[in-house]
Amino acid sequence: MSWSGLKALVTGAGGFIGSHLVERLLLEGASVRALVRYNADGSWGRLREIPEELRPNMQVVFGDVRDAERTTNLARGREVIFHLAALISIPYSYQAPESFLDTNVRGTLNVLNAARREGGIRVIHTSTSEVYGTPETVPITESHPLRAQSPYAASKIGADKLAESFWHSYELPVTVVRPFNTYGPRQSARAVLPTILVQLLSGLPEVQLGALWPRRDLTFVGDTVEGLLKAAASDRAIGRVIQLGTGRDISIGDLAQLAMTLLNVHAEVVCKEERLRPPTSEVERLVSSPSLAGSLLGWHPTVSLEEGILRTAEWLRNHLHSYRPEQYMV
Repeated sequence: MSWSGLKALVTGAGGFIGSHLVERLLLEGASVRALVRYNADGSWGRLREIPEELRPNMQVVFGDVRDAERTTNLARGREVIFHLAALISIPYSYQAPESFLDTNVRGTLNVLNAARREGGIRVIHTSTSEVYGTPETVPITESHPLRAQSPYAASKIGADKLAESFWHSYELPVTVVRPFNTYGPRQSARAVLPTILVQLLSGLPEVQLGALWPRRDLTFVGDTVEGLLKAAASDRAIGRVIQLGTGRDISIGDLAQLAMTLLNVHAEVVCKEERLRPPTSEVERLVSSPSLAGSLLGWHPTVSLEEGILRTAEWLRNHLHSYRPEQYMV
């Protein structure tokens, strides 16, 4: 599939994955309408990292997927919609579940309705591995039961099922892409790897983390973006749920140790009890079977965890001023 001249809408474009996706689409020659949630500062979020030479084909627009009319207007004239807009902070979802329902479920409904009203635009809906909860079997496949262990996960299950229903009910060409713990440059420090790296690069004597035993399958952001593009380009992916993961998992504690080894630094890893999830809500292990993505899309992760950590650390080293290492100091 040629992306040259193709007209795309990316929701959640100012975020971590969204900005990388927009940049890749621009590099491929697409015309991108990039939806950023309205904010008082007029900030583009991570889209400010997009090189100037790519920006002529990028239209940054402000709005909110919770606004149905605005979403329909933004979808007009587009050929594909990459839907990434969502509230994603798991800890915050325990405090404000209604906000997550409103944005993640109703916002997704608005995107799907907009695509349908505009003649059946192709939709790539972004899910999360959190929808599985602690798995019954590993590696996790797309057929694994869904179990919400946080309001965030529940809202994403609702959004995924809405996307699925629009395929079955209206034959809207939808694909649900389910990344496993994407990481890389531009990610906020609410995610575990930047949390570790910011503290190490700042020279703090301790690395303060939440639970150290959960295991996660970390996928480099460039690989996740490649999977999103391959899903959008494949008719075989329509109506399907497709995971993007490496098949390798690592505990949070071991991830911190690996980062220290790669950066040749040392700090004491401290488990901060007050940062743990509520009892019974911790997802103990997430590890993907990437077999369907391989057979259906020809997608395979290309960046090892070790290489990805070093790339992320290099970016963070040059952007450390925009993070707040002092928040970890006691």
